[in-house]
Amino acid sequence: MFLDRLFNRGKNSHGSTPPAIPPPTVSRGPDGFPVRSDSPFLRAHRCINEFYTKVPVRLADYPYRKGQDETTREILAKPNEDLVVLVLALVERMMWLVTPEALGLRKQSENYLALKTLLRWILRRPLSFTPQQVDLLLERFDVNPTTIPNYYPVESVLDICERVHRSEGLLPGSLDKLQTIAGSLVSQGANLEFRRWRRRIEKLVRRGAIPQFAPGEAWSEAALADLAAMPEDLRGDWTTLLSHCKSATAAAPTPAWSKKATFALESIGLQEFKSRVLRWFPLVDQPRTRHETQYHDDFIMDTHTDVLRGLAWCSSTSEDHELSRALGRLAISAYRKVPGFGPRAAKVGNAAILALGMMPGREGIHQLSLLKLRLKVRPAQAAIEKALSAAADRAGLPTDEIDEMVVPAYELTEVGRCTEVMGEFTAQLTVTGGGTELVWLKLDGKVQKSIPASVKAEHAEELKELQGAAKDIQRMLPAQRERIDTLFLQQKSWPLAVWRERYLDHPLVGVIARRLLWEFTTGQETTTGIWFDSPRSRRRESAEGASEGDSPVAGQDRGLTSAATGALVDLDLRPIAHLGAETTVRLWHPIGKDTEEVLAWRAWLDEQRIQQPFKQAHREVYLITDAERQTHTYSNRYAQHILRQHQFNALCAARGWKNKLRLLVDAEFPPATLHLPKWNLRAEFWIEGAGDNYGTDTNETGTFLYLTTDQVRFYRMDATQVTGGGFSGPYAPRHGEEAAEPLPLDEIPPLVFSEVMRDVDLFVGVSSVGNDPNWADGGPGGRHQAYWQRYAFGDLNTMAAIRKEVLQRLLPRLKIAAQCSLADKFLVVKGRLCTYKIHLGSGNILMEPNDQYLCIVPAQSADAGNDRVFLPFEGDTTLSVILSKAFLLAEDAKIKDPTIVSQIKRA
Repeated sequence: MFLDRLFNRGKNSHGSTPPAIPPPTVSRGPDGFPVRSDSPFLRAHRCINEFYTKVPVRLADYPYRKGQDETTREILAKPNEDLVVLVLALVERMMWLVTPEALGLRKQSENYLALKTLLRWILRRPLSFTPQQVDLLLERFDVNPTTIPNYYPVESVLDICERVHRSEGLLPGSLDKLQTIAGSLVSQGANLEFRRWRRRIEKLVRRGAIPQFAPGEAWSEAALADLAAMPEDLRGDWTTLLSHCKSATAAAPTPAWSKKATFALESIGLQEFKSRVLRWFPLVDQPRTRHETQYHDDFIMDTHTDVLRGLAWCSSTSEDHELSRALGRLAISAYRKVPGFGPRAAKVGNAAILALGMMPGREGIHQLSLLKLRLKVRPAQAAIEKALSAAADRAGLPTDEIDEMVVPAYELTEVGRCTEVMGEFTAQLTVTGGGTELVWLKLDGKVQKSIPASVKAEHAEELKELQGAAKDIQRMLPAQRERIDTLFLQQKSWPLAVWRERYLDHPLVGVIARRLLWEFTTGQETTTGIWFDSPRSRRRESAEGASEGDSPVAGQDRGLTSAATGALVDLDLRPIAHLGAETTVRLWHPIGKDTEEVLAWRAWLDEQRIQQPFKQAHREVYLITDAERQTHTYSNRYAQHILRQHQFNALCAARGWKNKLRLLVDAEFPPATLHLPKWNLRAEFWIEGAGDNYGTDTNETGTFLYLTTDQVRFYRMDATQVTGGGFSGPYAPRHGEEAAEPLPLDEIPPLVFSEVMRDVDLFVGVSSVGNDPNWADGGPGGRHQAYWQRYAFGDLNTMAAIRKEVLQRLLPRLKIAAQCSLADKFLVVKGRLCTYKIHLGSGNILMEPNDQYLCIVPAQSADAGNDRVFLPFEGDTTLSVILSKAFLLAEDAKIKDPTIVSQIKRA
């Protein structure tokens, strides 16, 4: 094409580089227009110059001639490609003729009117413009208040735009330029012709692609594709809504914004809106489709952020399960952290949270309760608390109990189970401690695990709902487990009927509650009990189980079958008899209990094969030591450890502690803090950044990679808090404040002390570099070799001592029992090639006889997929790793990994 030839500045036909192009020259046309020698429209401008000289009458009379003269007919006879370029040149020239530079020239008005008339003659021809050429035309089209409004070729340009739109559609960039033109027309007054042009532009924009979107993100590209395929009227309605969503720049919608959004939604229809956002919102979680160096793969453009925020607000107008679920997932995706940046789109996350809080009914509250347990960053927690409070007030629910009142059942018709008939098959969804299992029962009772073809074809919607419920359960179950695990410090109690409704008999929460010990108090009598299935139910479960010696690690979930024959029983399997309306229920904790009672319940759970959802009967108890009585107001029990900072920070968030990442900057950071309003106490764990070399001890953002640990202290809630410097400065009160005195440790309630120290033990046990095989060399420069050796094979902490006790009962039942024994701090495994000692605290391995270190890096999911060995509780990853290593090393002659084999041969 002619336009392409004009832009062709590549290599010549022989493939060699053409000679250097001399600097462009400028010549003036008859009208004074500066024609550059490098202009892509050079030939067209020369044609215009010839037009000026060949017009046979006075130029001022040309616009008023009734017919075409010979010069005009010669021009109109040119091919389409040449006329398109001529149009672009005419517009460029006419725009110059109304600039201040040209306004004082002689015959400026006559020249402009002559070119305008020529342009109109050309545009009467059925020219074929491409969207790209229209975009190029609009780039040269300028509207500003300093020009002469009556001379604008707006009408002609709009004709071109409308013609191209009807055939191919305009580019998003062209629509942006048209909106800019419309805005300029608004600024120049209320001229009737201007208003008519603005209406034409608005109609074009409504029909065209959506200027609020840009390619590069999975969701925006899906939206662009959907909009392009829509009928014209529907696309116009969506354009109106999305243009309005782009204005969602505030923290919350104003009444005026919401009123306009409601009107736009009514034009689209709720079902149409719902179907689109349910497709777009999940795609927000996907990485960018265009990998550009200036953008992280999780980056969301600012304009897209505003549109998403508006769409989230629009999703809150009516109670809807699917929309509430989509908003919850959008919030989780938006708060996902980008390294060196933080949450990828906190504004979108906050908008989704706010939308859930504004949603009528309880669906939004359900999702907010889940988000409260899953999003641990402080801004999200603050937004969730605010939204929950507003939603609870609107629904008339008590704020302090809303977390346990609104847990959804997710299609479950009884505790841990749901059945639904779909044609000739019955779907059976069962909740286990680790997730869900969906099987299909045929008419003859036989089980089919794959989805039947007839169900896919005839019951697609019901199947979608059931699968969605299964996914929701898999997200909510661990969140509820974590919530209940934090109830110990809250010291909550419930009337029996309330507890049954919210816990024991709740279709989802009951899966957790029925595997826990509870204290039942009636008057002065207190009995500890647990849910127990009838022998008939348990025989059925036992028949479905398998031998536990066949696989390294696992857990059987017992007591999950809901049956009317189950009952609450005591340690002797006797039903608890004194339960009544006056009975209160509290979660059992081993603190303060006789050792015999604790050990008896551990043995009972082991005998009945009930796997608890978290450590309860086997829960570690931390008592004040003699050393802590001497220090009096602080504990050094977990001082002088080296922790991975980001892992420590994540654990703090999971356990409800407040912590800020330490940076190598001149700033102040408070200690990691746990607020205990029930007890009017605040626990602090003092930590500092490890090292002082930027880039070695920190990442590229200056965030410390590792921390060193110090004291654990307790204060009253309102006591002044100390802070420490980013350059590892000592903790001290802020300027002008007096340091508060820490509380004596022996004044701290035993339950509080034990649970706080358990959290700190967890932080150290999980995030210490001492349990990382990759740190066997002591880390950077070998600085921490002594610490790694001391921790990796040192004395057992409280958690490791519990682990040893569990292994004492478990080992005799394993198929490798003859090869295993416990010796002091180690699980000793005798393989065919060597004897190995696995440390019960860190999971690290030594090989006899010289205690040579054996490095085996466990897989990320070392405890997954091995569900045959019964463990008495969930959640101890280190115990799972130890057992996995034991099974591997017991058959060391079969190991194929060359890295492991080479180490064993050197022993």
